Amino acid sequence: MTTRILSVSVPVDDQDAALRYYTEVLGCELRADDEPWPGARYIEVVPPGSDVGLVLLRADSGIPVAVRLGTTDADAAHQRLSAAGTPPETEVLRWEGVPPMFAFADPEGNQLVYLEDAPAPGA
Repeated sequence: MTTRILSVSVPVDDQDAALRYYTEVLGCELRADDEPWPGARYIEVVPPGSDVGLVLLRADSGIPVAVRLGTTDADAAHQRLSAAGTPPETEVLRWEGVPPMFAFADPEGNQLVYLEDAPAPGA
């Protein structure tokens, strides 16, 4: 069901300052800087050579500060978690140009998000 870790959120107070630090000091590359809805800025940076991104999020953005995991089928993962007694916190969300996703928490309360992940080439 889980294909890989896609990204991990880092909570920040000042996204512009965090972006400068992670790119200029740590040498990360900018992967995304988007506003999925007004007031919700999604910034993702990635260390050179890494597939796992760091998402620089304000805690009040409405975007879950979470570990983002890939799954081959978001709908099936949603159903499996529900059947296993771990009810997801959201339905499967769908936006144009964005993979289907949903938020949930593990038994310890750690925030997780499943995103439908295309299989790796040759897989």
